[in-house]
Amino acid sequence: MARQILFVQGGGAGTHDSWDNKLVDSLRHALGPDYEIRYPRMPREDDPNYIAWSAAISAEIEAFADGALLVGHSIGATILINFLASKPAPRKFGGLFLVAPPFIGEGGWPGDEIAPMADIGQRLTIAAPIYIYHGSNDDTVPRAHIDLYAKALPQAIVRRLASRDHQLNDDLTEVASDIRALAR
Repeated sequence: MARQILFVQGGGAGTHDSWDNKLVDSLRHALGPDYEIRYPRMPREDDPNYIAWSAAISAEIEAFADGALLVGHSIGATILINFLASKPAPRKFGGLFLVAPPFIGEGGWPGDEIAPMADIGQRLTIAAPIYIYHGSNDDTVPRAHIDLYAKALPQAIVRRLASRDHQLNDDLTEVASDIRALAR
């Protein structure tokens, strides 16, 4: 049976079909046929809403078995980790992979719907490995956000990728490598 992955897109008009689809294609190519990637369209992608996106994420997770892997990009990653921190984990996950996630709270972005994240590591109930990726040339999410995540999630493995943009130059090779390493 193929290993299951949920990929939660980032926000913005056209992101699902014109931006993050390239990330999903990169991940599919790097992982091969032993992995099944589910890439749902989030509601109102042009105006991400925590409640609507959390409901969509919850519905997707219900269809997965224990051991599924969760990947989120940008605001989708931020909503995903906050969803996971808001209640007991609905199942056992194999890993959580956050690509260019904005940090909400002091030093990061303000958030009306998402609680400040300084204590996210304490609220998070999943026991899976956590990986965070950030490109040094990301002009959407400032470099300081990765430092805030590293402090809030000391258990996370942080990957700072040189010369990579917010989309990691449409290359999720490092994410795929970390996913494959967990399967060993």
